[in-house]
Formats: sequence, structure tokens, C-alpha cells
Amino acid sequence: MSLEENKDIIRKVMETVNKRDLALLDELIAPDYVDATLQLKGLKGFRQSVTLLYEGFPDIHATIDDIIAEGDKVWDRVTLTATHTGEYRGLAPTGKKIAFKGVRIWRIVDSKVVERESFYDFLDFYKQLGIIEYKGFPDEVP
Repeated sequence: MSLEENKDIIRKVMETVNKRDLALLDELIAPDYVDATLQLKGLKGFRQSVTLLYEGFPDIHATIDDIIAEGDKVWDRVTLTATHTGEYRGLAPTGKKIAFKGVRIWRIVDSKVVERESFYDFLDFYKQLGIIEYKGFPDEVP
């Protein structure tokens, strides 16, 4: 696979998730897929993680801000926008609109995603939902 083809696979995964057409994931996610961050395995695990997001954030949309490929890996920097109108991992709906960023590393083998590791700004995520108050750094350091 070329680097551009690998990037296109990740773009298709995002289009599929954004369109909520999880049936197309069969073509994009390998049966032995592993999510190193969420400790999920297989296509079923990938679908479960996306379904949880849909339940908590029915209008969730991912936008790829940057995408880089090298070898069998693709890195993308994304912005997720959504409204928290359903329960998500025990959090009652807040009705708040959020936009938070993340970086993901995907590994592709034989035209399918076999592995992903994700790094999201959850401090900002919980701050936007009003779960935590983060005041930042003081203006002066003693």
C-alpha cells in the first residue's frame, strides 16, 4: 500500500463513523484489531466504542485537521465536535456543545486498520462539560 492509500483508509474510517454507517467498517477494520488506549479488541470492540460515543453525543463529528503517513502507520490530528445529550460512561447529559482535539496513531496491514492508539485532551473535554473547573496557571509565579 502506498502512503496515500493508507491515509485514504483512515479518511474512509472517519467518513464511515461520521455518517453512522457502521456496516462499512467490515471493509476497513481487521478482525484482529487492537485499540491500545481503550484496551479493546476486534471489530466488535471498535463498534462498541463508537456506539458509546453515539449514545452520549448523537451529533458527534470528527474532522481530520492533519494527517501524516510513514510505513504502515498513519498519524492524524482531529477535532471532535458534539453535543452531550445522552449518558456517556456514567455522565448524565449536560446539553453542552463541545469541541476537543486528539492525536491518533493507526497501523494498517493489508488495507485494514489493525491497531490504534489515541491521545485526547480530556482535561479540556471535562472542563467543557462542566465536570471539572480548571482555572489554569496563576498570572505570577512566586
